[in-house]
Amino acid sequence: MIVNNLYHLTYCTNIHPGDDWRQTFESLEQYVLEVKSKVSPSAPFGIGLRLSNKASEELGQGDNLMDFKAWLVENQLYVFTMNGFPYGNFHKEPVKDMVHAPDWTTDERVQYTQRLFDQLALLVPEGLSGGISTSPISYRHWHANTTETEEVLKKGAANLAKIVAHLHQIERDTGRYLHLDIEPEPDGLLENSDEVVHFFEKYLLPIAKESMKAGEAVVENLVHRHINVCYDICHFSLAYEEPEVSFRKFGNAGIQVGKIQVSSALKIIFNEADSEQIWEALALFNEPTYLHQVTEKNGDTVRTYGDLPLVLKDKKDFSELRAHFHVPIFLERFEKLFATQDQIIKVVKYLKSHKVSEHLEIETYTWDVLPAALKTNLSDSIVREMDWFKNTLLAYR
Repeated sequence: MIVNNLYHLTYCTNIHPGDDWRQTFESLEQYVLEVKSKVSPSAPFGIGLRLSNKASEELGQGDNLMDFKAWLVENQLYVFTMNGFPYGNFHKEPVKDMVHAPDWTTDERVQYTQRLFDQLALLVPEGLSGGISTSPISYRHWHANTTETEEVLKKGAANLAKIVAHLHQIERDTGRYLHLDIEPEPDGLLENSDEVVHFFEKYLLPIAKESMKAGEAVVENLVHRHINVCYDICHFSLAYEEPEVSFRKFGNAGIQVGKIQVSSALKIIFNEADSEQIWEALALFNEPTYLHQVTEKNGDTVRTYGDLPLVLKDKKDFSELRAHFHVPIFLERFEKLFATQDQIIKVVKYLKSHKVSEHLEIETYTWDVLPAALKTNLSDSIVREMDWFKNTLLAYR
């Protein structure tokens, strides 16, 4: 839905099962239509569409894509952003670090992303940009040393240059402006704003200038136009970055924010008197499907623990921890735990006076694995998040 005549606000449909196109479309029919009827009954409602590789392949078969476009028009729906990070199944089985596979060193990732953009070019309304969020190149712990990591970053940059060329051609052919939004997260090869800026300056821009047949200034403009950042508020909270600082660094480097994913992390503040209850509450979030990295800031550095069980096993003293578990954005605290909802509010306040991105996507994908006390009807939960964020935006307009 459109808020303040500035923002296209939606939620990411990676919340729903979507291993293939049939399952994906059934989820859209079941949930999106109900959510729209409650949050945007008389106005068009945008979808943050998640397509697995299999679903995308099947969408491209026969008349499926044109039938889907007709269904969107019939129901006052439109697609303006996609989640192209998870390639395979994202529900009901362990995902963990394989959410990064295949990574940006592979032809599979390139082909999947190009196909998604070809489909988005047909679905996005005229006059509106379209974006797809994606993996931060690869998973850090798959690579044994700095030499291996260097090669992965080079190969990833070369493949992203192919995406730039593909998107430039789409814009020339169709007039549609599309962008790929790299999504930093803990233990990705790109975790924070400094690493993103470094990747652009050391790898992406030089390699694109070598591989693309155009002048250096032209290539630089194309890279910055078509390769953006997905600013996931949860992820940058885990990096202990203040939104104003991150946005300023990206702006100074000429890097655009293509999408803001509105999400909240767990925040654990140590209190000796409540330590037993704190650990008991945190243990409720220990589940086997997704990676739940935990970060701790020591001075100017951030230490990352690869998954929640590592922290629960040792139960070391700490001042504050943050856990990569997307909790409902309307949640300020749960038992003896807190949430990084304050970071969402800081982003909203920054948006009041700065144009950062027109794409806003709520991404709480963990409803199936939340502690029982936080589970409620899924459609109602989505609507509650949408209403909370819309009201927060309006409060600081």
